[in-house]
Amino acid sequence: MLGMFVPGAMIIVLGLAVLFNQLGWNAATHVLWWAGPILVYILIPLIDIFLGPDGENPPEEWMERLENDKYYSYILYAYIPLQYITFFMAMYLISADSISWIGYENGLSLVDKIGLAVSISFVGGIGINTAHELGHKKENLERWLSKITLAQSFYGHFYVEHNRGHHVRVATPEDPASSRLGETFWAFWPRTVWGSLTSAWHIEKTRFQRMNKSHWTIKNDVLNAWLMSVALFGVTIAIFGWQVLPYIILQAILGFSLLEVVNYLEHYGLKRQKTASGRYERCAPSHSWNSDHICTNVFLYHLQRHSDHHAYPTRRYQILRSWDGAPSLPSGYASMIVLAYFPPIWRRVMDKRVVAHYEGDLTRANVHPKKVDKYYAKYGVTANS
Repeated sequence: MLGMFVPGAMIIVLGLAVLFNQLGWNAATHVLWWAGPILVYILIPLIDIFLGPDGENPPEEWMERLENDKYYSYILYAYIPLQYITFFMAMYLISADSISWIGYENGLSLVDKIGLAVSISFVGGIGINTAHELGHKKENLERWLSKITLAQSFYGHFYVEHNRGHHVRVATPEDPASSRLGETFWAFWPRTVWGSLTSAWHIEKTRFQRMNKSHWTIKNDVLNAWLMSVALFGVTIAIFGWQVLPYIILQAILGFSLLEVVNYLEHYGLKRQKTASGRYERCAPSHSWNSDHICTNVFLYHLQRHSDHHAYPTRRYQILRSWDGAPSLPSGYASMIVLAYFPPIWRRVMDKRVVAHYEGDLTRANVHPKKVDKYYAKYGVTANS
């Protein structure tokens, strides 16, 4: 149930804003609109450190019952209305000239509006994780709910690219969503954003070519997902006016950037080896960075048990298992996201773990092409090792 806390928190923020202004705590109210980054970048990492990891798995005899328990699906479904209640609430607060019932006679200040847009970007960004869980399932309802959830961040092509692109090419140089050893997040971001978009389009175009049909159709899963975003943004502007457009764009970019920084840390430097046939080996637990830190796992539907997810993509989140042999992050995703924003700190923490994982043989790692000579020289590896 705590997975719904992030969208629910923004509704709580609204209530606290009313209370704080009634108590005369006006200065404290301004901090509330920045609740999203405070929660994700500060509170959750601190709780992760305090609670630590938990590598326990459900007993085998419980697996089938857990797999079929609809309770866990209902939690996913419940995220979506909360997500859009929060989204429209934020657009109303941003566009209103006066919000006297909260205590803002002249509406929110520019800084407050930006803070609110940033906060709802975290709701949309974590919503992409909800969409990720739903998009892997076989039921049409859950797949359509996945696209609806992605509409806020205008990242509907993720539904195609992640399932039919990333899971095929994961931990290979060809995958735009697998980061390379020595690649900073800021270099990875444009590569993965553009690469994922073009890959999704190519995947759908190829699918329709095989059927001898035009891909310019509403049945194209990239186009129909994008149209949901166009409809959402159009309705929002029609209701609240053009002044909300910059904030819609801001929250969308930050929302899908939250997804991409998670992508960055999930497979950093890891690489599947090629077999004698020239094909890549099957994805194994060793090709994903895991973290069993309790707090972030609760908020992200066990996304951090990533090795099991790639081994069994349709397995529901409640029965994902922890693998002893999988490489592990030193902390939860929330903490590692902050490190990823600062490349020198990230490299200091993670590069040695990649080197240790491959026992010093970086010819087996996914090294940034521009950094190969540097890393080989640093760790005593030659190109012909």
